[in-house]
Amino acid sequence: MTAAAVALFTRDLRVRDNPVLTAAHREAATVVPLFVLDEAIVSGRSCPPNRAHFLAAALRELDDELRALGGRLVIRAGDVAEEVARVAETADAPVVHIAADVSAYSRLRERRLRDRLARDGRELRVHTASLTVVPPGDLVPAGNDHFAVFTPYLRRWTSDRHRPPLRAPRRLELPEIAAGSLPEPGELGAGERSPELSVGGETTGRKILRDWLSRSLDGYASGGDDLAADTTSRLSPYLHFGCLSPGEVVRRAGDSTEGAAAFVRQVAWRDFHHQVLAARPGAAWADYRARDIRWREDEQALAAWREGRTGIPIVDAGMRQLRAQGWMHNRARLITASFLAKSLRVDWRAGARHFLYWLVDADLANNQLNWQWVAGTGNDTRPNRVLNPLRQADRYDPDGDYVRRWVPELADIEGGTIHRPWRLDTDYPAPILEFPGM
Repeated sequence: MTAAAVALFTRDLRVRDNPVLTAAHREAATVVPLFVLDEAIVSGRSCPPNRAHFLAAALRELDDELRALGGRLVIRAGDVAEEVARVAETADAPVVHIAADVSAYSRLRERRLRDRLARDGRELRVHTASLTVVPPGDLVPAGNDHFAVFTPYLRRWTSDRHRPPLRAPRRLELPEIAAGSLPEPGELGAGERSPELSVGGETTGRKILRDWLSRSLDGYASGGDDLAADTTSRLSPYLHFGCLSPGEVVRRAGDSTEGAAAFVRQVAWRDFHHQVLAARPGAAWADYRARDIRWREDEQALAAWREGRTGIPIVDAGMRQLRAQGWMHNRARLITASFLAKSLRVDWRAGARHFLYWLVDADLANNQLNWQWVAGTGNDTRPNRVLNPLRQADRYDPDGDYVRRWVPELADIEGGTIHRPWRLDTDYPAPILEFPGM
C-alpha cells in the first residue's frame, strides 16, 4: 500500500459505485479526492450556463458526501495536467486514478496527463467501468470494433454479466494539502441560464431515483411518452455528471416489469451511443453514415425553431420548455429535432449546437448521435423516417395540456384543437411549414 493516491473526478461526481475512488482508497493510506476546473472547459463554450450551474451544485454535494467519510473535495483551477501533477507531487502520490471517457477531448486529456505524470515518475491509472454500465469496447461484433445497430447490441448488452455496484469507502483520510474553494453557482459559465433549472448532485440524484422507482417505474412502458404527464425519471443530468452510477441505476430498476425493461432499454441506448463515439470520435460532428443530403441554409427558419415560434404548437412547446428548464421531454426532443432536420432540412449540427448550449444533460455521445439518428445520418435503420408533428401531437398530447403549459398564448383553446390554431381566430403565428393533416 502506498502512502497516498489521487482520485481525479471528471464525469463521476459520486462516492458510491465509483471505481476511481474505490481503487484509490484500496491502494493508499490517504486519498486526495480532486476536481480540476479545467480552463479549456469552464472558460469556453464547452460549459454553458445551465451545465455550469449544475456542476457547481454537484461539486458541493460531492464535497458534503466526502466530508461525511472524513475527507473533502480538493479543488484546483487551470490546466488539468499541470494542476494534477502539482497535487500529486504535494501529496507524494505515485498514482493518479481517473475514469475513461469517450470524447476526443477526454482522450487528449488522458494522453497529456499520462505524459505529464510520467515526467515525474508517476502513473496514470484509467478505469473503464465508471461512466457506462458496460465499458465501450467490451462488446463488439465479429469483424468490427463496435456495434452499428442497436438491437443486436442490446441482445449482447442484456446477456452480459454487469459488474456489481461498489460500496462507498467507509472512511477516507486526506493528506496534508490545501483544499481550495468550491465554485459558487454564478462563477462558472457566463450567459443566460434557464429560469426553471433544477440542480443537484449525488444526494439529490439518489433521492430522485428512489422516489421515481417507487412511484413511476412500473408505468414507464405505457406512459413514458406522455408529454403532459411527464413521468420520465429526469435522471439524465445526474447520469451525465456521474452523480449516479448507471450500473447501480440499472440494478435497482431490475427487469421484473414491463416498465423496468423499457427504462433499462433507455440506459442501454446511452451505452450504445458511448460505444459508437468511442470507436468513431469524429461522429461528434461528422456524419456517421454519409448521405446525399442537401441541407438548406435558412437562418430565419432556424431562428423561429430556436425561439419556439414556428407556428407548430407541439414544436414550439418543446423548444420553450428547453429554454425554461434546460431540459426537454425525450419525445419532444425527437419531434423538434425531426422538424428541423427532416422537415426544414436544416443541418442537424445547427440543432445539436443549440441543444448542447441549453440542455443540462447534454452528453456529447447521446446528444450528437441522437441528432444523427433523427437526421438519417446515424444509426437509424430507417434513415428516411420523418415524424409528422401533428400526428405526434395527437398521439402524445391528445388533450393539448403540454402545449397549453408552454405556449400560454394558446392556453384558452380547449382540447386537442390547440394543435391546429391556424383554423381558429388567434394571434398565434402561422406555421412556417405545412404538413399532411393541416
